[in-house]
Amino acid sequence: QAELRYTLNTQLEQLHMRYTGTGHPDTTKYEWLTHQHRDTAAAIVGHPPLMAYVALADGECQARARFEVMERMVQPCGKPPGKTDE
Repeated sequence: QAELRYTLNTQLEQLHMRYTGTGHPDTTKYEWLTHQHRDTAAAIVGHPPLMAYVALADGECQARARFEVMERMVQPCGKPPGKTDE
């Protein structure tokens, strides 16, 4: 039992290290949402048909739409909330 638990925890830690967007117990809501928005924006930029759809929907050329999506990746959810000392 103990060995199985150790193996599962090790696998979970490796998963968290490989994919930062999966979160961990100390991940805040803001961090999680930021990862989700960045992953979505990266998927849109990385798939030309999705990029063409976004450009068509916005009524802009694909280069301008790509630039705007990439700009949103800087702070996709606005400024981070202030740190609270507990």
